[in-house]
Amino acid sequence: MKDREIIISNYVTAYNNFDVDGMVADFDDNIVFENMVNDEVTMELNGIEEFRNQAEQAIDLFSSRQQTINKFIHNENWSEIEIEYYAVLAVDLPNGLKKGDELDMTGKSVFEFSENKIVRLTDIS
Repeated sequence: MKDREIIISNYVTAYNNFDVDGMVADFDDNIVFENMVNDEVTMELNGIEEFRNQAEQAIDLFSSRQQTINKFIHNENWSEIEIEYYAVLAVDLPNGLKKGDELDMTGKSVFEFSENKIVRLTDIS
């Protein structure tokens, strides 16, 4: 489980540093990514290139962002982290949020593994 904690911590550090290459370093080529809000899937990406493209586009949305891991939970093939999330928007968004607005929330991410590669990542808020 320690290996998974290192892999997940490296992902979160890369995320916080806007380092897309670091974010995908331990992804399987066929990674499946889902974002869920209120039990509904709001985004689904299939494959490392789709994830990379979305992650690179998201960089421009934030002037800063920080995920902080509060807790690890491990199971046989998956690990979950509970996180605090803070970000400052760099642009106005269509949903009414404005440049400079702060996002401050909690959530969790579930990382599914196969042979020390992340094969599925689900962000839940």
